[in-house]
Amino acid sequence: MRDNKFFFYLTRPLLLGEVPHPLLNTLMAIMCRMTKNDKEKLGNTAVYIASHTKNLSKTKLLKLLYFMEEYSVRRFHTPFLGLPYEVWQAGPVVKDVFIDLSENLVILDGYVTKDVVGDATYILPAKSFSDEEFSDNDLLVMDEVIRKYGDKTAKELVSITHRKGSLWHKVAERNNLLLPFENKLMNNSDCVIDFAEELTETGKVFYQDQMEFLQMSRAYAKKSSSVKRAFRRIL
Repeated sequence: MRDNKFFFYLTRPLLLGEVPHPLLNTLMAIMCRMTKNDKEKLGNTAVYIASHTKNLSKTKLLKLLYFMEEYSVRRFHTPFLGLPYEVWQAGPVVKDVFIDLSENLVILDGYVTKDVVGDATYILPAKSFSDEEFSDNDLLVMDEVIRKYGDKTAKELVSITHRKGSLWHKVAERNNLLLPFENKLMNNSDCVIDFAEELTETGKVFYQDQMEFLQMSRAYAKKSSSVKRAFRRIL
């Protein structure tokens, strides 16, 4: 179990805009629970977004990833990346991806690069897009989200996620986060969005089955990787 005080101590610089802690790269590697396939799909999604979106900031990328997840679940009852989106002041955020984009790239290293221009940081593709991890529905999801939201600013995307009735707003309201966020008393939380919340009962069952299969696949991949590493040490 993660020590929350230790976690906050190391991530506080990022969350408050201070100088990053020197152990942050190590923390990122420990925090990440993604398999190789997860990283490849996330990385290539970032490549695709960066290749089709102008002026792609960190916040804009994080919001477009969220909209892809939401659209995939609503239309196909299927997770897009299946990563946890926490309710933060600036909208839904995958914490591991936020930290990766805020310091030296680890998860997305080799997929995108960061270009700092003045006070702004832009995300650029570092390689060509590979569709090996993507279904036809996945490709449709990316195209639809970029078509609908790609020209909007990061601020506009955050405002859309904050609309009353949105999943972000419902979770924030239930957990009494709206006022602290509005008054800038806090900028993040560990409350996670449940995308099944707005589905029909049939849709929920299908989505939950898909998530269970995804988690089982991840557990198998991690176990298989551990066995391979053990054999390499023996040999």
